[in-house]
Amino acid sequence: MKHALHKSQIPEAKTFVIKYLNDPCFDTKWHFHSEYQLFVVLESSGTRFIGDNISHFQEGDLVFTGPNLPHLWRNDEIYFDKANPLRVQGIVIYIPENFLGEGSLKKEEMLLIRQLFEKAARGIQIHGGTAARLTQMMQELLALKGIESIIQLLSILQVLAEAEEIEFISSIGYYNTSKETDKDKMSGVYNYILQNFKRNIMLEEVAALANMSPTTFSRYFKARTNKPFSVFISELRIGLACKLLMEEEESISQICYKCGFNTLSNFNKQFRNLMHKTPFEYRKEYAKIS
Repeated sequence: MKHALHKSQIPEAKTFVIKYLNDPCFDTKWHFHSEYQLFVVLESSGTRFIGDNISHFQEGDLVFTGPNLPHLWRNDEIYFDKANPLRVQGIVIYIPENFLGEGSLKKEEMLLIRQLFEKAARGIQIHGGTAARLTQMMQELLALKGIESIIQLLSILQVLAEAEEIEFISSIGYYNTSKETDKDKMSGVYNYILQNFKRNIMLEEVAALANMSPTTFSRYFKARTNKPFSVFISELRIGLACKLLMEEEESISQICYKCGFNTLSNFNKQFRNLMHKTPFEYRKEYAKIS
């Protein structure tokens, strides 16, 4: 299994880069880069992988990630159907650590930004009114040039640095062991798993895809995802179950088998272990919010 592709996003002549994305799907390559990244999903849904975290994403998902933290936003399968006119939209900002000059973060005035950048090592998700405000500011930044764009970016970072509606994404013990030379194999493994996890996918078949023995692949996979292969599959299935519990009217037992679980009791156990509540409680809580 290969590691994530290392990407460099910012030309030497630029202080930072902002892009408006409007494509059939998001980048399907599991990758990392040396810049900080602020990314908001304006239109799309799917599964995102950041470090050792697996989560469902949809419109409004706003995430700030630090350098060399591997990530992938994988769209739902419907986005890969050529007969479907769906497109994804989002805004991404790439920021180098020294965007204000070498040693700028050591200055007293930059304390909050320095602390924000330290938090970004695990990735942070922004929620609520703060996310809505930042999304609006990012949309405004798209139209700005020159010094006005720098001022707007600093305002965005200030809002991020002072935000309380945030949560960490990767676990505190996660460490990126990925190498650029592994990019294709890792992406291939992820794509295969995502296409097949709803059935009884075996470790041996994925190991063969990576040209490894099951034992070697198991160690390799755990070292790079911070979790065993079986847990990774279970979290993917629970993530899909959460999405279906929110969006579908099917019974919990129907969702259980649709997500690849063989028994309702095992589904309930796995769901509670990960979400700290039963599928029924999860659906009930979401109904109250919506």
